[in-house]
Amino acid sequence: MKKTAGKLLSLLLSAAMLCALMLPASAAESGSEDGVVVLYTNDVHTYITQELTYATVAALKDSYDNALLVDAGDHVQGTAYGSLDKGESILKLMNAAGYDAATLGNHEFDYGMAGCMQAVEWADFPYLSCNFYHEKDGVVGDPVLDSYKVFDVDGVKVAFVGVTTPESFTKSTPAYFQDENGAYIYGIAGGADGSDLYAAVQKAVDAASKEADYVIGLGHLGVDPSSKPWTSEEVIANTTGLDAFIDGHSHSTVASKEVTDKAGNTVVLTQTGSYLNAVGQMTIAADGTITTKLLTAEDLADVTPDADVKAIEDAWAAQVDTQLGEVIGHISDTLDNYTADGTRLVRNQETNTGDFAADALYYLFDNMDLDVDVAIMNGGGVRNEAITGDISYLTCKAIHTFGNVACLQTVTGQQLLDALEWGAKDAPAENGGFLQVSGLKYTIDTSIPSTVQQDDKGVWTGGPTGAYRVKDVQVLNNETGAYEALDLTASYNLAGYNYTLRDLGDGFAMFDGAVNVLDYVMEDYMVLANYVQSFEGGEVTGYAAPAGRITVLYADTDFTAWYAEAVRYVTGEGLMSTTNGSSFSPTADVTVASVYQMLYNMEGNPAVEEITVSGSEGGWYTNCINWAASEGLYLGGDSFTGDSAITRSAIASIFAAYSQWKGVTEPADDGSMDDKVPDYASIPAEDLEGMSFCYYAGLMTGNQNGELMPTNQLSRVEFAQLLMNFDKFLAA
Repeated sequence: MKKTAGKLLSLLLSAAMLCALMLPASAAESGSEDGVVVLYTNDVHTYITQELTYATVAALKDSYDNALLVDAGDHVQGTAYGSLDKGESILKLMNAAGYDAATLGNHEFDYGMAGCMQAVEWADFPYLSCNFYHEKDGVVGDPVLDSYKVFDVDGVKVAFVGVTTPESFTKSTPAYFQDENGAYIYGIAGGADGSDLYAAVQKAVDAASKEADYVIGLGHLGVDPSSKPWTSEEVIANTTGLDAFIDGHSHSTVASKEVTDKAGNTVVLTQTGSYLNAVGQMTIAADGTITTKLLTAEDLADVTPDADVKAIEDAWAAQVDTQLGEVIGHISDTLDNYTADGTRLVRNQETNTGDFAADALYYLFDNMDLDVDVAIMNGGGVRNEAITGDISYLTCKAIHTFGNVACLQTVTGQQLLDALEWGAKDAPAENGGFLQVSGLKYTIDTSIPSTVQQDDKGVWTGGPTGAYRVKDVQVLNNETGAYEALDLTASYNLAGYNYTLRDLGDGFAMFDGAVNVLDYVMEDYMVLANYVQSFEGGEVTGYAAPAGRITVLYADTDFTAWYAEAVRYVTGEGLMSTTNGSSFSPTADVTVASVYQMLYNMEGNPAVEEITVSGSEGGWYTNCINWAASEGLYLGGDSFTGDSAITRSAIASIFAAYSQWKGVTEPADDGSMDDKVPDYASIPAEDLEGMSFCYYAGLMTGNQNGELMPTNQLSRVEFAQLLMNFDKFLAA
C-alpha cells in the first residue's frame, strides 16, 4: 500500500474538515464513513426490478458527501429491459443514479461495435479501458477509450483503471471487431500467456500513479479458471501499483480478498456477484487502509429509493412488461438450468431448457419444410432461472436475451464434430460454447485432455492434436426415426444462430466455407415463442427432465488431482469404467465383484462355459466370478453371497493369487516389512502373504505414515492406482 506523506496529509485534512461539518441526516442514517467512499456494481445485466435497484443505489450514493459510484461492466444486456432499446434506458438509469465511471464488459459489445459506441455516447460518465484499442494490419493503434480517470474527493485523488476481458472476442462476437472484409480493426490486449494484458494494465497504472494518491483497477476479468490467464488475480500478481481491484465477469461474490502483487504488496480484490443482488462499498480510510463490504437489499432496507430514478425504472419496466407480457402458452414442468443450491448446469451438461431451446430451432426450419438435420444452441445463450406456469414473450426473453437470429447452413460431418469438440473443450468445467443439441446425441469423455487448437483471441483454428474427447456422435434420421452414426464426409443441414454459425461467437470458426441455406430468419426469443405456440393449446410438454442427448463421462472426476494419471490409464485400457453410465465415483468403495471384474477385463473377458458359484447367477458379475472360480482364483469358496465392499488386505490376496497364476516371479522379501509398517500386526493372518507380495512389489506401500490399513476399504481411485501399478508390474 502506498503511504506517501502527501496522501496521508490530504486524508487527515479531509477527515478534520469532515469532523468540523454537520453531516446531513441521510448520511448519518446510512452509516457515514470517514475517508473516501467508493460504491460499485458489476454484472447487473439489466435486472432493474430486483429488490435492490438503481434507485436505492442512487439514494445510497446521495447519503455520502462526494462518494464515487462505478460499475465493472455487463450492464446493458441480459433481459428485455436492456435488449428492447439496446441499453438506452439502462444508461438513462445509470446517468440518473450518478455513476462516475464504468468499464466495458464483454456484453457491452452484444449490440455490435456501433451499439457499444452508442452506449458510450449515451453515458454521462466515462467508459474506461486500458486494453481496448484500434488495430490495423495486426498493429496496435491508439486506445479507443481513456485508460484511466482521476477523481478528486476532498483533496484525495483516486484513479480508476479500466480493464476489459480479452474473452470479449468470443463471448460477444469476433465479427464485431472486424471490418467488412474480416480484418480486425479493433483489438483487446490479452496475449496467450497474459503478458499483453499485464503490460497494458501496468502502463495505465504507471501513468495514473503519477496523478493519483490511490489507483484502483475497475476490471471485467473475473476469477474463473476458464478465464486464465486473464483473471483479475493474475493481473494483480503480474503488475505493481494497484491499491485495490473492483472486478466483474465471473459473477463471483467476493466481499474482500487480499491478493499479493508482483512487488509483494497487498491488493484488495472485490466483486459483488451479479444481478444487483448487492452493491459494494469500499472505504479508503485516513491512514490508507482500504476495506470493502457488500450491502444487500436487507442491509439497505432503511434507505429510501431515489424518487427520480425510481420513476424511470417503473415507467420503463411497465412499458416492457406491457409490450411483451402477452401470455402465449403454459408449461406445468419447470424449465431450469440450475441445481437447488444455485449451481449453473447449462454450460457443462444437458438441461431441459437447453433441449427446449435447441428443439425450438429445429422446429422452426422443419416447419418451413426445410431439411434440417441438427440444431445447436450454445449454453451461454440460455440465461433463465426456473420457469413454470404461464409463458409470455417476456418469458421467452428471459431465456434468450441477446437478440441473435436463426440461420440454417449446410456443413460437413467433420465440421459438426469439430464444433462439438470445441464446445466440449472445458468440460466438466463451464464453457459458454457448450452445445445443447436437437436431432443429435453425443458423449464427452473428460478423461481425454482437450487439445483443440485456438489463437490468442480464443478462436478455433483447428481440431485436436490428440484424440477427440467427443465420441459416439449420432444423428437422427428424420425418415426412420432412428439415430445413425455421424458420417464425417456427409453433408448435414445445421440450424443455429448467427452468433455461433456466422459471427465466430464463443470462438466457433470451423464453419468457414459452410453453405448458407437460409439466413437471419427470426430473432431468438421469437423462435421460442413460435415453438411454444406450436403445442396444442400452447401447453408445452415433454420437458420434465433432460432428454438424454448428452453424456458427460467422468464429470465427477478431477483430472488435476493426484489420481488423474491412474484414472486415465484404467479407463483408456478398458480396465475400469463408469459406475452408472457416466460417473467414475472416485470415492466409492471397491467391491468384491469389481475386483474380479478387473482381472477378468485384464484377461480379455474370456468365455465362461459353466456356472459353478451359487448365488452368482443372473448378475452383472456372473461371468467374472465363475471365470475366477474356474481358474482357481476365486477365494470365496463355492458360493457368492452378494457384492459387498472388500478390505485392502483381501484385495492384496486376490492380486497375489492372480500373479502366481500368471507365473509372475514373487518379489524378494528382505524381512523389513514388519519393521517399516506401523500397523503390520493388524494384517489378518490369511492375507499376510498377499499383503507381503503387494508391499514388496511396490503395489501397496502405505499412506504418508507408512500404514497399510489392511482392514480398511479401497476407494475406486486408489484401486485405479493399484491397477495401473499392477499392470505395469506385470509388463516389467
